[in-house]
Amino acid sequence: MPQKHTCEPVDLTFFDSAPYRFRNSIDIGVTPEQLFEVLKDPDAWHEWLSSITKVNWTSPEPFGIGTTRTVEMGKSMACDEKFLAWEDNRRMTFRFDSASTKSFNAFAEDYAIETTTDGCRMTWTVAINPAGGTRIALAVAKPFLMDLILRRYLKELRKFSESRSAVAE
Repeated sequence: MPQKHTCEPVDLTFFDSAPYRFRNSIDIGVTPEQLFEVLKDPDAWHEWLSSITKVNWTSPEPFGIGTTRTVEMGKSMACDEKFLAWEDNRRMTFRFDSASTKSFNAFAEDYAIETTTDGCRMTWTVAINPAGGTRIALAVAKPFLMDLILRRYLKELRKFSESRSAVAE
């Protein structure tokens, strides 16, 4: 892996101030507990988010605020993440502390889960302060393309979570 570069140490207010913010929700026919287990499972991420090739928790359980993990995307990108919020079965939020690419000044994601009558609803928020080529790509490609990609990943998360839940029953 290439050398990692430090990212801005943002907090939860970044979701209101980031230059680019993407928020999408999806209803999923599993309980919040089942969905949270998918999100905690390091082997599940590449099943629904194809750009991720490896997730490694670098903090011991129980996970919570301050927990860390590394995520690899292909052979050229790795990120060190730190969790800013953690409520079992309800919410997990992380930021990049460092990345092997200079594409981001700051990057954070929030996964919020609510109970519904048919399972749960997850709202995924991605906040980005891009750098270099990513700044140009977002400006040229327009944010709606990023939104399309994130919505596709949410559909994959629903499909994976529901099929995993059906197998467990």
